[in-house]
Amino acid sequence: MSDAAPLDGARRLDKAALVIAVLLLLLAAVVAYDAATLRAGVASYSRVGPEVFPYGIAGALAVVGVATGVSALRSLPAPRESLAFRPVALIVAGLIGQLALLNVAGFSLATGIVFAATAAALGRPRVWISYPIGVAFSLVVWLLFAMALRLILPSGPLETVARATVEQLVAAVRGLAAG
Repeated sequence: MSDAAPLDGARRLDKAALVIAVLLLLLAAVVAYDAATLRAGVASYSRVGPEVFPYGIAGALAVVGVATGVSALRSLPAPRESLAFRPVALIVAGLIGQLALLNVAGFSLATGIVFAATAAALGRPRVWISYPIGVAFSLVVWLLFAMALRLILPSGPLETVARATVEQLVAAVRGLAAG
């Protein structure tokens, strides 16, 4: 069976795009419902509350869903590429590895696995190079979240050492500036 246009000039629906449009609209409805029920129990001292961003996301999902639906109804189905199983499997394996190690090894070491797996999936199979780069990026992100934003991410031995080192450096700089 071919995805080419029919010879009689009649248009065919792009069924895959139509399914995606419906799923996006359903997701928009779920997010909007969640935002509507989020208000219960939250102090309303401001007009901008925690439900504002979910409403924005729901609106964006709805716009993209409608646009995808219109495109599915107006255009001919595009030829579909075959699925490359190996890259998908590598990324999924990296995510599973991260989930398995997140509370044991900490954020940086676990997230480095996802970085290396994704790099391998995208054509950079040298894990001994991409894994340390991913760990370094993840450690910088962890330090920014933990120390600058005061948000909690899972920590492991690497994060504990990095935090102590940064705190010592900050104390040394403050000492030099004060005296």
